[in-house]
Amino acid sequence: MTDTLTRRLGLFAVLLGLASIALLATSVWGFRASGWPWPRAYDLAGWAAWAAGAGVLVALAGLAVWLRRRQGGFAAILLGLVLSLPVAGLGGAFELAARTTPPINDISTDIEDPPVFWFTVTPTDYPAANAGLQRAAYPEVQPVDLPLTFEGAFAAALALIEDRGWEVLSADPAESQIEAIARSRLFGFEDEVAVRIAGTDNGARVDMRSRSRLGQIDRGANARRIEAFLADLETRIPN
Repeated sequence: MTDTLTRRLGLFAVLLGLASIALLATSVWGFRASGWPWPRAYDLAGWAAWAAGAGVLVALAGLAVWLRRRQGGFAAILLGLVLSLPVAGLGGAFELAARTTPPINDISTDIEDPPVFWFTVTPTDYPAANAGLQRAAYPEVQPVDLPLTFEGAFAAALALIEDRGWEVLSADPAESQIEAIARSRLFGFEDEVAVRIAGTDNGARVDMRSRSRLGQIDRGANARRIEAFLADLETRIPN
């Protein structure tokens, strides 16, 4: 025998989960394919997160009813939870990152003499006001020293950029710098990247700067990109 309340809660959770997926998919499609301004896409993604969160709560309420009565409807509750959790988790992660990272979107391994963008849409300097916030939040963002010649380090950095599928804007060894565009996985937001290589007595030093084109915060994305890139670059150096 199926409990009516449990079944209704399960179906409601399923509808909310489906709505959250549809809203998120529409927001991504609108930004990537239809040229929506990013605030509109973000607003719709926010509604998707709210719908997913509501779906999780309704599913949990249904689960509580089912545990008490044990009269059926569990499949619908489980389906509602499965459909709602991904978007709810994504929204929760975004909100947590926004609250736990500084309100900056331009990160550099060298805050005293940061790489300068020359080939991007807005070739501006690294904001001096970011330095203290970055130093406190991301002390691990540091340049790397490689046991390679300048030419070898430049080639390795360029190869890694190409392997990542970033759009190369400039890669002239005479300028000692590579500039590229990296895109976020979900919405495809464009972030600007500069990798600067300098010869040293023992090899080459690699500095990197990454900044977001849109918004005022990056939820730590640029720092993570720099850390991941430089860590991968070091692993490519033969022992």
